[in-house]
Amino acid sequence: MKRKSVVSCILAGSLILGGTQVWAATLHYNDSSLTGGAEAWNQWTTQWDSVANDYTYVSLTPGGAASELNFAWYNEGSEGTPVVYFGTDPNSLQAYNGTYDHVDSSLTNGRIFCNNYVTVTGLQENTTYYYSVNKSGVITAPQEYRTGSFSNVNILYFGDPQVGASTGQPQGEGELTNDSGAANTAARNDGFAWDRTLDIALAQNPNVNFAISAGDQVNKTGQAKEEEYAAYLSASGLRSLPVATTIGNHDSLNPDYSYHFNNPNPTGLGMTQAGGDYYYSYGPGLFIVLNTNNYNVAEHEQAIQKAIENFPDTAWRIVTIHQDIYGSGLDHSDTDGMILRTQLTPIFDKYDIDVVLQGHDHTYSRSKILYGDGQTHNSYEFRLNEAGDDYDWDNAYNVATGEQIGLYPEEGDAAGQAALDAFAQDNHCYTIESAGEMTVTDPQGTLYMTANSASGSKYYELISAQQDYIANRSQNWLPSYSVINMTPSDFKITTYQITDDGKVETIDNTFTIHKTVSGR
Repeated sequence: MKRKSVVSCILAGSLILGGTQVWAATLHYNDSSLTGGAEAWNQWTTQWDSVANDYTYVSLTPGGAASELNFAWYNEGSEGTPVVYFGTDPNSLQAYNGTYDHVDSSLTNGRIFCNNYVTVTGLQENTTYYYSVNKSGVITAPQEYRTGSFSNVNILYFGDPQVGASTGQPQGEGELTNDSGAANTAARNDGFAWDRTLDIALAQNPNVNFAISAGDQVNKTGQAKEEEYAAYLSASGLRSLPVATTIGNHDSLNPDYSYHFNNPNPTGLGMTQAGGDYYYSYGPGLFIVLNTNNYNVAEHEQAIQKAIENFPDTAWRIVTIHQDIYGSGLDHSDTDGMILRTQLTPIFDKYDIDVVLQGHDHTYSRSKILYGDGQTHNSYEFRLNEAGDDYDWDNAYNVATGEQIGLYPEEGDAAGQAALDAFAQDNHCYTIESAGEMTVTDPQGTLYMTANSASGSKYYELISAQQDYIANRSQNWLPSYSVINMTPSDFKITTYQITDDGKVETIDNTFTIHKTVSGR
């Protein structure tokens, strides 16, 4: 959460200070006590103490290819138990062994845990499997898992569950807090909402192969937050849904993210405390996930190169990043969101990236097809604050010169305003290759999607003037998700929102990229 975001007393909207639009906090969030139904909410609050203190939920992640599936989970004790039992017959499952490591006990209230990683191989498409895992010698009950088609692939795409971000908002007669353990009532609120979104999305889309989260699974930055991960991972839909997660700024500064997610093909590039860049292939797609909290774009380019070298001929190249370099939210899209735009745009052009999936903005937007302008631009980055426990969101830095650019100059600070204006102008580094069409064929350039909050834990306003690179955008203060359908010739994406009474509504009709020649 940025410094400007903590102001909760300002009415929703935007302010103009010294000619610059700055963020004004929204009062909108999802109050689960009102949207989930009394019976379900009461049941959830009754079990919350148990959920918040169970750090051993299993996470599923896509493997390096569609025929693989990755598992991660904690077991309590000083020795790991990295065994998954997997197969088509729940009464006769094959054991797959993996590796384990020790969890930093300062993140788990002094309790001793190991985190386990296992990869299962040899999966076939359109097949029902079952799995169990070993938790300190206790074998869990078999859980069903089903693969879909490996050529006609369906994907759920989410933004910022950010479990715990509703802290400070009202609920009942009090307000939500982010204290530790079961006292984190914000995590209780948002974990319920995240589970609700997944349940509704999966009911509408039962043939999903896997999901993509564009980052900020949890909220606390640089702090112990296992109750937030517990709430996130407790969602019933995640028992049978692999999720390729992205490292958001709220995930970035602890190793706990890396304990909970067994990401495929880790490159060791783009590293922060949470981990780095990784990639995987699934059917006709190559998926590259970049940790853009690390501002070394040369390393991100190396990760893209490595992924393409290993999977050179996929029909689609899809990148996921957290920060939305082309978004439309206030204030991310015109400050920290676009911080890497001048560096990443030409890299995505160079490696023929078809689609970039983004989060961070807590609003929804779909760009036009964009391509770099071919001009020389400066490079920018963020740096950590003095304490090293969060990013300094108030200042961007010129990578070459070290110039500090204040993103919120005081009224009357002419020099500061001029530096900010120059920064904004330098980031106009794109050309618009298409506009208005809902189907494009063999385009030159990249589609940039920005997902709104999947849980509704925190929403932002849209920037007042829609940018010229945006084709469609939305902020209706409702949880949302997108459905991607990918074949060798078509990439289709449709976006939905969930009303307070649980109805699913389309907020952006299907956008299609069509290729007349598959492969590269």
